[in-house]
Amino acid sequence: MPFITNKKSKQPVDIFYEDYGTGQPVILIHGWPLSRKSWEQQVWKIVDEGFRCISYDRRGFGISSQPWGDYDYSALASDLNTIIDGLDLKDVVIVGFSMGGGEVVRYFTDFGADRISKAVLISSIIPLVKKTDDNPDGVPAKDLEGIIDSLQKDRVGFLKEFGKGFYNYKDNKDRVSEAQLDYDFTIASFASPRATIQTALAWMNTDFRPELKNVSVPTLIVHGKDDQTVPIETSSDQAAKGIPNNQYEKIDGAPHGLNITHADELNEILIAFLKT
Repeated sequence: MPFITNKKSKQPVDIFYEDYGTGQPVILIHGWPLSRKSWEQQVWKIVDEGFRCISYDRRGFGISSQPWGDYDYSALASDLNTIIDGLDLKDVVIVGFSMGGGEVVRYFTDFGADRISKAVLISSIIPLVKKTDDNPDGVPAKDLEGIIDSLQKDRVGFLKEFGKGFYNYKDNKDRVSEAQLDYDFTIASFASPRATIQTALAWMNTDFRPELKNVSVPTLIVHGKDDQTVPIETSSDQAAKGIPNNQYEKIDGAPHGLNITHADELNEILIAFLKT
């Protein structure tokens, strides 16, 4: 199995990745609390369209290492950098879904844009999830604290229900199957409990607003208008105002997990951007 080791981490971390196709490299960074497997509907399309597609498991998830500590965004971005350096990739497109948008932005802050040609943010949490005085559309702190409390008391129970909200399941039963919910639950439940909580704290509390200006390459932003997991007002609406060179696409009726429910629409937008 292909692993690459981040030896610059506080403790060595083995990152599992899959590498298919040829051409310009496109790296897919999954959302919380899933794994690289969540990109199933995008990987085949990216490869079929002539690109090299690399997806990987974030530390603590999938079959990557599950360290006890170091789940802040700089640690996570260092894993992304390990893949880019280790595979000697150039002219890279980095694509972040949900939490993965944080790795995209932090990568530019910590490592610059020399190896990156484009960026993509899909259903991204960027720039700030939490409600504050200057982020009134964010998620109230008490609700975020409730998530952490639920993860500590009954992680798998929380994850079972979270998956339904991820897809606005009641409204999208014709677009997402119960089997998909079960599949996601299996992936999420086998992640490290420690990593699940620590990465949640990272995406809940990191304010990327000062870093948006660091995203210096052409950037595609895609968000579902009906996203009930990451409100569009506090995320992509703001990201589109702060990232200098961006293309902002909103998908009608799409929930957070639009990579499944609206895969065709997303893929069309994504491939068109990759080819420009």
